Amino acid sequence: MIKNPVLRYALLIAVAAYFAWAILALPIDWARISQGFTRAARIFSGAFPPSFERSGLLIDGFLESLKIAILATVGGVLLSIPIAFMAAKNLAPRPIYLIGRALIIIARSFHPVIVAIVFVKAVGFGPFAGVLTLIVYSVGFVAKMLAERIEEIDWGQVEAMRSVGAGYLPTMFYAVFPQIMPRQIGLSIYQLDSNLRASAVVGIVGAGGIGSTLANAFGRYDYDFALAITIVIVAAILVSEAISGQIRKRIW
Repeated sequence: MIKNPVLRYALLIAVAAYFAWAILALPIDWARISQGFTRAARIFSGAFPPSFERSGLLIDGFLESLKIAILATVGGVLLSIPIAFMAAKNLAPRPIYLIGRALIIIARSFHPVIVAIVFVKAVGFGPFAGVLTLIVYSVGFVAKMLAERIEEIDWGQVEAMRSVGAGYLPTMFYAVFPQIMPRQIGLSIYQLDSNLRASAVVGIVGAGGIGSTLANAFGRYDYDFALAITIVIVAAILVSEAISGQIRKRIW
């Protein structure tokens, strides 16, 4: 990509030098890392075979994660639609556009774990903090992608509606929504799948769901039960990914 060989090799040397400096500058405890192999072997030896004896607790945690994901997806999508219209440059006045883009940037600026910690501190441990966290997470993704789709619509349909005297709402319903609806449905399905994965992560910091069950299992050194939980999480995500992929393929 860089035709000048001097510049190309200088850039490669600079990148290599940066990585070498970063590795040497980081406070890495190599002695602890070497001891970590022994601890890892102890954890893995205690994890096999996985234990499904407390299947009731596992199922309750998974169902709670599913509820969190569904509620967060519905809430996030409902908030994302107006924010996406606010953030679409071709539809919104500039002040409204800037507000919409600012909301999307704020929602995308923080990892869900950080947002979950804030909501756990604000509303306490439990699934409600998880729902609020994933609503913010959903807005950051769905609103951004939908706003970009709105900016790509065929403007001729909007002009045709306006030429016959249609107002703002009829124009939106008959000229804009039909063009973005397939993308909106696909994004909603994808976000449900993504929220199911994220619910397991945010639960580790106390935001409910199967993640909290997993964190408690590690806290009690029940590595065999923790492995069973991990297997269920991976299986659920694989099934969800397959189903959502097929639905999105048919829609798009």
